[in-house]
Amino acid sequence: MAEAVSAALKELGVDSNEAEVHVLEEGRRGFLGLGGREARVRVTVRRHPEKAAVEFMERVLGAMGLSGRATARTEDGQLMVQVEGQELAVLIGHHGRTLDAMEYLLGLVVSRQCGNRVRVILDVEGYRERRKEAIERMAARAAQKVRRTGKPAVLEPMSARERKLVHLALQSEPDLCTRSEGEEPFRKIVIARK
Repeated sequence: MAEAVSAALKELGVDSNEAEVHVLEEGRRGFLGLGGREARVRVTVRRHPEKAAVEFMERVLGAMGLSGRATARTEDGQLMVQVEGQELAVLIGHHGRTLDAMEYLLGLVVSRQCGNRVRVILDVEGYRERRKEAIERMAARAAQKVRRTGKPAVLEPMSARERKLVHLALQSEPDLCTRSEGEEPFRKIVIARK
């Protein structure tokens, strides 16, 4: 059986710590060379999420003709993938919509290759942090307008992640409330007086 496992690992080009081995059938020597049977094993490559994410993103960059570099690390149970390079705005898209779609796709690919669900956060050139700050400023301006005019403010349609940022930014305001209205992908935040 050890020979079968060794041959499978060699053919797949991986070490034993990167593979999962299932014995399908034990081998048998037989009697006087007759009736013997070789062992059968199934060897499955176990991918590390960081490696799978980096390889996928670098293939995407190459296919799109972009120069950049992807790095990944696991933090708080989430896979954080960062892409740095030049002229990567095409990966971000309008208000991060392309980035959100790429993040979803990356999560599917990594989860499938690793055999379990992996929560992925994809960022390109620090866009997520810049967008968070912009949304918090937008929420603060809208809150001031609601206080000044007394009328509810309706923000632009946002993704669920961005709506959550608005809710969190204004949750400590005792005189205001926030709610989401509408249907995806046009769901909006409404800020109003309590």
